[in-house]
Amino acid sequence: MKEPIRGKVARVINTRELAINRGTAHGVTVGMYFNVIDVNGEDVTDPDTGEMLGSIEREKVSVEIVHAQEKFSLARTYRSKEVNVGGSGGLFDFGPYARSLMPPKWITEYETLQKADKNLDPLDQEDSYINIGDPVIQVVKENELEKVDTSEE
Repeated sequence: MKEPIRGKVARVINTRELAINRGTAHGVTVGMYFNVIDVNGEDVTDPDTGEMLGSIEREKVSVEIVHAQEKFSLARTYRSKEVNVGGSGGLFDFGPYARSLMPPKWITEYETLQKADKNLDPLDQEDSYINIGDPVIQVVKENELEKVDTSEE
């Protein structure tokens, strides 16, 4: 079985993009998915022996590679949701009841790297919940795993 590619966040670019320190030289290609992992994983201990069994890796955000160079790649958030921003939009706001009578107006909101909802495009490191040095790991789907040929020739 092929091991997933591991690396680290090299830079936070803006509200939806970051760079990782892995590129085409490491096997990264456009369209791959990576999870940024929380370095403060949750330790799991055996309740009977108190032995440390391991740590749970928690995902902070999932990104898709949109550009790959030899030594680094640019990744972007891709998860989105449809949000009804209502149909008020006129000169007068007649409150939630009037808005409920207006036709819905749907927009697509994408997951961002921001700590708070600030609508910034360039993103300073202190405003991001993603940190330089956070580990990243390739998301390997079952159909992407290298299959071992067990047939006899």
